[in-house]
Amino acid sequence: MSEQQATGDGSVANTAGPGRLYGVGLGPGDPSLMTVRAVQVIDRADVIAYHSARHGRSIARSIAAEHLRADHIEEALVYPVTTESTDHPGGYRGALDEFYESAAARLAAHLDAGRTVAVISEGDPLFYGSYQHMHKRLAHRYPTEVIPGVTSVSAAAARLGKPLAEADEVLTILPGTLPEEELTARLASTDTAVVMKLGRTFPTVRRAMERSGRLPEAHYVERATMSGERTQKLADIDAETVPYFSVTVVPSRIADLPPATTATPGTPGSDEPAAPSVETGEVVVIGTGPAGPLWLTPESRGALAAAEDLVGYTTYLDRVPLRPGQRRHASDNKVESERAELALDLARRGRRVAVVSGGDPGIFAMATAVLEVASQDPYRAIPVRVLPGVTAANAAAARAGAPLGHDYAVISLSDRLKPWEVIAERLHAAASADLALALYNPGSRSRTWQVGKTRELLLEHRAPDTPVILARDIGGPEESVRTVHLADLDPLQVDMRTLLIVGSSQTQAVRRDDGTEIVWTPRRYPEK
Repeated sequence: MSEQQATGDGSVANTAGPGRLYGVGLGPGDPSLMTVRAVQVIDRADVIAYHSARHGRSIARSIAAEHLRADHIEEALVYPVTTESTDHPGGYRGALDEFYESAAARLAAHLDAGRTVAVISEGDPLFYGSYQHMHKRLAHRYPTEVIPGVTSVSAAAARLGKPLAEADEVLTILPGTLPEEELTARLASTDTAVVMKLGRTFPTVRRAMERSGRLPEAHYVERATMSGERTQKLADIDAETVPYFSVTVVPSRIADLPPATTATPGTPGSDEPAAPSVETGEVVVIGTGPAGPLWLTPESRGALAAAEDLVGYTTYLDRVPLRPGQRRHASDNKVESERAELALDLARRGRRVAVVSGGDPGIFAMATAVLEVASQDPYRAIPVRVLPGVTAANAAAARAGAPLGHDYAVISLSDRLKPWEVIAERLHAAASADLALALYNPGSRSRTWQVGKTRELLLEHRAPDTPVILARDIGGPEESVRTVHLADLDPLQVDMRTLLIVGSSQTQAVRRDDGTEIVWTPRRYPEK
């Protein structure tokens, strides 16, 4: 340092101005994994600060011990509480905030005296580290540098010898303190994961792993790179033995998978039988919503990632990201039964199969076809699950406002699988009951007259100015939402990518001050 002088307590102060603050990451525990820069900063610092519990032992200090000198000033920042049980008037958070303010004031006194202060912390200082609380309170007041460190996440993966993430996989890092439902959803939706802060949270984390279907993949790592290190399958761990300083790792799936293909052995057109999966085969029918990934539920996202085979209409399969090791079986939109049989045949061979459907699979989609075939021999023993998706009707209604806010009926105008006479009867019944209507499959290149007939039929029961929403390609690049009067509904403006919502007698279309129009159906219905 320049312009230094001895102080009353024997340390060296910088008379040229305030001292410098360092947040020093020490790595996961093995002192040999400290960076050269971390060692340099500790060696040159006047003050070494570290956090500890009330027992006074500091993991950070033990890692850096061989680099501490007798003339270092040590500031032990001892937490007043280690659990959320406290009689502090501000509760647990209030006790911690008061502690952080006091600790920051202690360090600020050294910095004001011109001393260099190194706050050491295990792992990385800004990754779930205690240092960050000092950083937020001091970094804007003093020259500051943060020295990154090897995180426990990287150390755990290294000790397991398993890649954390590869190619386009998404790694999610979660605190075990999250509610179980939130943990389950996030574990189900991600490719790879690390859950930290175990200890008392371990039973919750284990249940979330099991509920999300990730338990067979999960590994447990305790005190990575430190004395007493332990690695094991998570399913085999006794909850009573788990310390806070441990993590759970769900590693990359890609490393053990063969390359992705678009043709499966054992299916029509192939001479080779499909190799059975290690696990029991099953079929999961998945609703992808009306468009792309933003509409996928966490559960569906996870099931798609876990599948070995994807079966579906080409347009819907194209919405699902390519993953190494998965096989795709695409077909057109008129072979539902054949697709269902293919999926169940693959599952009989031990494959995990996802049947991909648009919207919700149980609404004019693939769930019915799969369950119909699964109810026959030889497929009765094959496990089948149906995962819900955002429906086209609900997505379209949300874009328009809330036109389905009261009772409504959902009707397909396609007469490919049922006679038009049945459709007309149902339209008459729903319209005479004054239900709002969500009309699927209104028209196509080969069906051009149904929308006009529907308009004529509905005008027998509804006023000409009844709001009708034309929702096209919702969630897609050509999305459009328009509202017209029932009398003005033009069949030429309707195709298979359009969904119609017809209001009831109570439905309102209101133009707001910003120029937008919203359509909503009140939840109260007038008494007769």
